[in-house]
Amino acid sequence: MINELIEKIESKDYKSVHEMLAKQYTVDLADLLDELDVKNLAIVFRMLEKEQAAEVFSYMDNDSRQRLLEILSSKELDVILDLMATDDAVDFLEDMPANVVTKLLETVDSKTRSDINRLLQYPEDSVGSIMTTEFVELYPEMTVKQALDKIRTVGIDSETIYTCYVVERKKLLGIITAKDLITNPVDTLIKDLMTDNFIYVQVLDDQEYAAKLFRRYDFLALPVLDKDKRIVGIVTFDDAMDVLVEETTEDMHLMAAMSSHSESYLKTTVFEHARHRVFWLLLLMLSASITGSIIADYEDAFLVLPLLVSFIPMLMDTGGNSGSQSSTLIIRGLAVDEIHFNDFFKILWIEFRVSLLVGSALAIANGIRIFLVYKSLDFAIVVSISLISTVVISKLVGSMLPLLAGKLKLDPAIMAAPLITTIVDTCSIIIYFKIATTVFAL
Repeated sequence: MINELIEKIESKDYKSVHEMLAKQYTVDLADLLDELDVKNLAIVFRMLEKEQAAEVFSYMDNDSRQRLLEILSSKELDVILDLMATDDAVDFLEDMPANVVTKLLETVDSKTRSDINRLLQYPEDSVGSIMTTEFVELYPEMTVKQALDKIRTVGIDSETIYTCYVVERKKLLGIITAKDLITNPVDTLIKDLMTDNFIYVQVLDDQEYAAKLFRRYDFLALPVLDKDKRIVGIVTFDDAMDVLVEETTEDMHLMAAMSSHSESYLKTTVFEHARHRVFWLLLLMLSASITGSIIADYEDAFLVLPLLVSFIPMLMDTGGNSGSQSSTLIIRGLAVDEIHFNDFFKILWIEFRVSLLVGSALAIANGIRIFLVYKSLDFAIVVSISLISTVVISKLVGSMLPLLAGKLKLDPAIMAAPLITTIVDTCSIIIYFKIATTVFAL
């Protein structure tokens, strides 16, 4: 596709280029433009219809948008910003240097500038920062006919027309859907059709909270109110999906012991990759040295029974894997709102019973193997008891830490595999040597 497009541009077959562009979905078109060089990018972008260009611009990556900023005139940028949804324009401007933002805002009309400036002032992770101010307002004394006439007039500039908001002096009284309007007589009053039992969010609520409401109730849009219960905007499902992707990406980074960052893998420099990874690796390396010092304390036991050393990796790996299983399930449960801190003791009781079953199965299998290979019942008993104890502690720690992190308003993903493995390694070594020194009287 990209090669064919470039060939047609170079042969100046602009009619065919225009036809190719018209057949593309907006998102696919944005990806296509991201692959073009500066010269062809300018040509193709200027061939798009104004509305299409604004929508494509909102989906392009930051590098391509930066290149366009250097190419397009102030008048062209003015048209794009005016036609972009307010929330998309804010997302774009948030990534721009302050001097560029100031220059761009000078080109747009006063209403758009006012809306954008207001949204830029909200905290980064708040609902206010992702909402749009473009929605359909209706009034309780309107008839269905008047409401439909208004939608025809203002709907083109609204983020969604499926859900409309019934207001009086900016106070939100209720909501009404396009389905309600279409399926009822034209002389019916809006106040008789609206639903006054609605769910809403406030501007300073965390955006992840709003995203969870979308997931729970399957909303298409959610009203955003200020402290006086006046509607100031709406959040749409596409913004909620973006938030969920962001939060999931952040959790994945934390669970892999990396600092969170938003740039794609291939567009992140080697230095940035290293910077995001080195801190946690350094911290975990230093904490793992505790395990080494514990092993050094039992050096005399190794001299008497060198075979003790051979079981250390197996115990540590099993403990780390067991803890990771539990932490992954708990972190996922917290993320999708299936479990809460109030379930703390219920979860511990479940994990304790699971760990006994799992630990016993592993201990029996490993105990038989050790007895058959080394002909030592004592070694089989020591390793088996250590294994059960390690699995129990690992699963309890793996389930407790994410719950405690959530209670302390920290991201539960912080308490993921790498950190839990480090803690469990230390515990498993202590347990193993305590049991071994007791059984073998070392």
